[in-house]
Amino acid sequence: MRVIRFLALYTALMLGANGALAAGGDLSALATGDMKKLTIHSAPKSAAQADFVTVDGGSGNLADYRGKVVLLNFWATWCAPCRKEMPMLADLQTQLGGDDFAVITLATGRNSVTGIAKFMDEIGATNLPQHRDPKSAIARQMGVLGLPTTVILNRDGQEIARLLGEADWSTPSAKAILQAVIAQ
Repeated sequence: MRVIRFLALYTALMLGANGALAAGGDLSALATGDMKKLTIHSAPKSAAQADFVTVDGGSGNLADYRGKVVLLNFWATWCAPCRKEMPMLADLQTQLGGDDFAVITLATGRNSVTGIAKFMDEIGATNLPQHRDPKSAIARQMGVLGLPTTVILNRDGQEIARLLGEADWSTPSAKAILQAVIAQ
């Protein structure tokens, strides 16, 4: 019975997402539970231009992901709420990741390559990128004030929404919001 209710809620949220967006509505109509903490901007905002460090020691940039909707998560190995949230982000990447969507994790501040790898292995989030922002340049440019902070970027690489603190990204509401942005 619980599964049937979950499927009914998920279907209703998806239908509502398509209807709300088609009618020019906003994503806030889809927000329930933890997603009520999601701040949806009235107009897109510029994202950081600074480079980050990739797992192999190279450099990357958020512009590398233009054309995809991105769920950008700022986190750290010492952050307890990040440990709780990260498996849900890994599940999102498994379920929605591909040509249109990516979960990008960015370890902010002092996080060793070894510590990041150990963290990801321990929680089973091996499908997420192990990018680093060692000097917090991107976090500063984007006004990140606490961890975890999760930002949704549109296909043009602009910030359209932000959530400060941990959230349950496995809910039908979270998936409906992301799928609505992907469908735009």
